[in-house]
Amino acid sequence: MSEEEGRVLKQEADYTKDVDSALPQAASMAQAADMTSTSRILVHIVAMCFEQQAWDKMVDSIVMLIKRRGQLKKAVTDMIQKVCDFIQESPDKATKVKMLETVRNITAGKIHVENERARLTRELARIWEEDGDVSGAAEVLQELQVETYGTMERREKVEFILEQMRLCLAKKDFIRAQIISKKISPRFFKDEDTHDLKLKYHNQMLQLAANENSYLEMCKHYRSIYETPRVKEDKKAAQAAFESAVLHLMLAPYDSEQADLVARVSTDPMLEDMTEIKELLSVFTTNEITSWSSVESRFGQFLNHTSAFGNAVDGQKQLATLRDRIIEHNIRVITMYYNRMHTDRLAQLLELSQEEAEQYLSKLITLKTVYAKVDRPAQVVVFQPKPKAKDILNNWSHNVGELMTLVDKATHLIQKERMVHQV
Repeated sequence: MSEEEGRVLKQEADYTKDVDSALPQAASMAQAADMTSTSRILVHIVAMCFEQQAWDKMVDSIVMLIKRRGQLKKAVTDMIQKVCDFIQESPDKATKVKMLETVRNITAGKIHVENERARLTRELARIWEEDGDVSGAAEVLQELQVETYGTMERREKVEFILEQMRLCLAKKDFIRAQIISKKISPRFFKDEDTHDLKLKYHNQMLQLAANENSYLEMCKHYRSIYETPRVKEDKKAAQAAFESAVLHLMLAPYDSEQADLVARVSTDPMLEDMTEIKELLSVFTTNEITSWSSVESRFGQFLNHTSAFGNAVDGQKQLATLRDRIIEHNIRVITMYYNRMHTDRLAQLLELSQEEAEQYLSKLITLKTVYAKVDRPAQVVVFQPKPKAKDILNNWSHNVGELMTLVDKATHLIQKERMVHQV
């Protein structure tokens, strides 16, 4: 007789003697290297414990069988695999957690059951997360270095790593999540049967990039999502991913990589169906000055309904960043057409005060995006570097050489005409 949750249960059978009698047989079979029989009897021992719901006896038997000297590894692996199945049928959560922790502890450091231990750890982390202990779940799962497991399939490894990343992101541990993400190579997602993991990976990487305000990386991840075949089949999902990619590309600071991506995106056929995005992108692809006030009045309502700008808090931040990018684009355009300019005229073209215009210009000069020198007493900005004496001399020599070539050619033509007239 036993009590469980206030109820009195009648024990219908007692296999304790059978289990105890089978233990010496397991030892003799292991010594004889009879792998098949040893495996069968080890599985039979834990099966009898499960039939009797004798979980404590099962734990004691597992500990004794695993620690026994000369025990066959294949037999232990078969037994642990069977125990994993029995754990899923535990009568209550407390028993399940106890069994998970016990089996994890006794299998620690044993390579032949590392896959089973990893799966049990993942199940334990899931239970802890459901109970609200996200930090504990993340820590227990981070103990596993599944990338070093030789017998685990590659897809299952990636699933474990993605789960580790998810738990790190859930507890706002972005640094560790970034480190864990390096364990996954994007080349793994080339096969079509891995595209479900590809989408999960890029969605998690988007959270990392958003935390660091790395708009160019966010654009790359959205483009990877957009280029996934199963996403392209859904036109609505494809447009949403492409729209987010273009918007975050426009928010990214200007450099050679960003300019190259703008050129690629501007030729994508998807733009033909997205008029607002196409017109907004043209602001950055044409060498013309565009005022922020006109952009805000024309596209403000549209941007407020997009995923990148729709958030009440982040949306204002993104709008401010977009304004900065448009002003920086206008400064680059000005440097293409002007050699020098008064600061008040520069501020007028940018629709800023002189102090703000100088701040934006100084930022681009520091980043070496443009070349400029500001003469504050004269209130003049020079956009072309002063030529060096060596460069001036080289240009003079080149021009003189071209002039002498033209003189020789003209002399030859004159002599040719004289010879023709003499004949």
